[in-house]
Amino acid sequence: MKLVTIEEMREIERRSEEAGVPSEMLMENAGLATAQEIRTLKGNVAGSPILVLVGPGNNGGDGLVAARHLDDWGAQVTAYLCNRRTEGDKNFGLIVERDVPVVHAESDPEFRSLEELLGAAEVVVDALFGIGKLRPFQGAVREVLDRVAEARAKRDGLMIVSLDLPSGLDADSGAVDEAAPLCDATITLGAPKVGLFCFPGAERIGKLVVADIGIPADLASDIQTELITKEHVADLLPARPLNANKGTFGRVMVVSGSINYIGAAYLACTGAARVGAGLVTLATARSLQPILASKLVETTYVPLPEAEAGVIDAAGSSVLGEALNGYDVLMMGCGLGRHASTEAFVRESLFSLTDDAPRGLVLDADALNALARTPGWPQSLSRSAVLTPHPGEMSRLTGLSVKEIQADRLGVARRSAAEWDKVVVLKGAYTVVAAPDGRAMLNPSANPGLASAGTGDVLAGTIGGLMAQGLSDFDAACCGVYLHSAAGEMVKAELGDAGMVAGDLLDRLPLVIKRLRSS
Repeated sequence: MKLVTIEEMREIERRSEEAGVPSEMLMENAGLATAQEIRTLKGNVAGSPILVLVGPGNNGGDGLVAARHLDDWGAQVTAYLCNRRTEGDKNFGLIVERDVPVVHAESDPEFRSLEELLGAAEVVVDALFGIGKLRPFQGAVREVLDRVAEARAKRDGLMIVSLDLPSGLDADSGAVDEAAPLCDATITLGAPKVGLFCFPGAERIGKLVVADIGIPADLASDIQTELITKEHVADLLPARPLNANKGTFGRVMVVSGSINYIGAAYLACTGAARVGAGLVTLATARSLQPILASKLVETTYVPLPEAEAGVIDAAGSSVLGEALNGYDVLMMGCGLGRHASTEAFVRESLFSLTDDAPRGLVLDADALNALARTPGWPQSLSRSAVLTPHPGEMSRLTGLSVKEIQADRLGVARRSAAEWDKVVVLKGAYTVVAAPDGRAMLNPSANPGLASAGTGDVLAGTIGGLMAQGLSDFDAACCGVYLHSAAGEMVKAELGDAGMVAGDLLDRLPLVIKRLRSS
């Protein structure tokens, strides 16, 4: 599913006009789709008091069309117009023909009619402003939105539905006017907008519904940003032939763990195994191997020399290099720690990889931290790889502040992927996956339950396990991000998002895959 900026959406609409789908038809389709989604959300609109807030532009026009259809279906609709000229407005004329009550904000002293309407309404439809760039709200619009917020605070049952996006939300950045409504649902039209997945705006949209308004799909074929969908992931899942052996599903070498982060190795290895990798081998500090062997009974081992108890020595790079023959993926970094000898081991291991090294490379956590302290590392590590930084690690890699990264997650991930010639997985709410060629995909989920120690280790293992089964770097990253997120949603449905721990995800990964295959 394509994800668009303001400029891209307007270009798609222009192309649609040229292809014979005029703007009037798009507005009619948008209003009808909005009305249909409101009916679905409400269950039955017949007899329901619905207040439609109508702004001056196309978003307001969509709202008038929605008001007409809701009235046709028996809802008690009132249109409340803010700064809208009605002369020659066909859609306004159609609601007048139906005797839909209309109130003009400028003719509503002290907004008394608005207060009465809000007191009676079951649904408020925000059709004030759409994707256009906005100045801070003031005057009548600010008063209207403030009173909507007050009404919602007083009445739990009042449903707020925004048309395309909440008024005051920047469709590109997710920045919001402080008066932007806190919605129960947002019905976005044609294609979801990037800003709907950026904070703080993402906190205001409620349930997101993408409504088809009749724009031909091929008009957006050149858009390089998409949402990861279950249909896309289902198509990517590796085949599981009946005559398979463990070699069929690939071999993953996981380099992980240190004296302070023993569990990271367990989580990463099990993540790779739970998505179907045929063999997972753990290369870890020699003294940790007996501890982990009691938990990871299906995993094989490469014990590495130690600089001190539980800390991999730089000399381990030669041991690892000799053990890599026959492996499809090298996954390195989870819980390695930042000891100087371990960082030297990481650099020596990565920068000395030969042509017969594993095809796939996944770098997480302390492998990334070691790279961040290595000038010119992208040139020293010229082979393809998947990097999986959280915002703090991305800050160390790029030199940008976490605030700067979070303000432009998509842009930072995309530019970094191109600069480093690597696939970048920028973790967090609405995780971004960016490829060196400019493609990017966003995960359509934000789950606070995943904000706990070790969930990133599971994700790195998941990506490595999928890569071992033949998926490309970008596809493995997208698929892994979605499976990891869906497992988190499954745990959230069962346990809630407080107290979810990384290990809860592991048993759910194969269940998510099973559901995707059956669908």
